[in-house]
Order: sequence, then C-alpha cells, then structure tokens
Amino acid sequence: MRRTLPLLLLLAALPARAEEPAWQALREGGIVLFRHANAPGGGDPPGFRPGDCATQRNLDDAGRAQARRIGEALRGAGVTVGAVLASAWCRTTETADLAFPGRVATEPAFNSFFADRSTAAAQTAAARAMLLAWQGPGALFVSTHQVNITALTGIVPAPGEGVVLRRQGDAVIVIGRIRP
Repeated sequence: MRRTLPLLLLLAALPARAEEPAWQALREGGIVLFRHANAPGGGDPPGFRPGDCATQRNLDDAGRAQARRIGEALRGAGVTVGAVLASAWCRTTETADLAFPGRVATEPAFNSFFADRSTAAAQTAAARAMLLAWQGPGALFVSTHQVNITALTGIVPAPGEGVVLRRQGDAVIVIGRIRP
C-alpha cells in the first residue's frame, strides 16, 4: 500500500495540470460548452415537448449536485462568467441555473437535434456564429447537448463535462476539457 500511495497522488494531480490551459482560457474570457449534467437515459421520450419538463428526460439528484459543482468549480478557479446560455430543454436550463442561478437565457441554436438531424447544419452554423461573436466581458457558459458539442468540436463529452474553446481568427479552437 505504501508503494502505491505516491503513484496515486501523482495520478490524482495529473488531470488538474492537463486542464490548466482550459481554466486559463476561461479566466481570459473564453467559451465553455457544457453537456448538461447527469440525466438518466438517452434522447427524449415519445411526446416530448420543449416547454414541458414533465415530457422530458430530466436531471436526477446526482445531476443536480453535479450542476452545482460546475458553478462552484468555475467560481473557485477564478472564472468570471459574462453570459449563461442554454438550450430550451429542461435538463440544460436546470444545469445552467443550478450552476449560475438566475442568469440563464435560452438560445435555440443550442437545442438538441438528436431526434431530428435535419436542423443540425443550420443550428451548428448559428451556434458557431454566436461563439465567434463572443467578446465578453468574462467567459461564455453554454449548457447544451452531446450532439451539439460533437458537431461543433468533434468531441463526445460525458454528462457534466465541459469543452473549452477560444476564438482564433474566424474559427473556434478547442483548448481543453473540464471533466465532470
């Protein structure tokens, strides 16, 4: 046990170092796309309606705690959040509101297109334009869905995981990830 403890401590420290460029980018006014916190299942049930949480897949207690920790982590890292956007889905708005109470604005460009891929290209283009237009002050926090983040970055995030971006010319580039 004594021989493995230093190795375990070293391994525990690695993610923080690997994530540091992401945290620095956010402190400098970057962008973070968070996949909504834990919501058991996949997709949405039949009869889903965006304005009716009773028809949707929603956060569970673990997801609510995870969402609060997201906000705490950003504040604890010295990140000033300038704007908080979310899709109209209840699990994304609740994630954003638990992380940053009272600050959420819904933005259709970040709505899920999981069940209807016909809107994917237009929504992704609109979302990319919004990200490119971000000039602060502070960081832009977006609570959205796996399909949206993957379309924008090529990354498949876990629930509650953030992908940090920065504008570079006419593109947004991935700086790093913030693991749940």
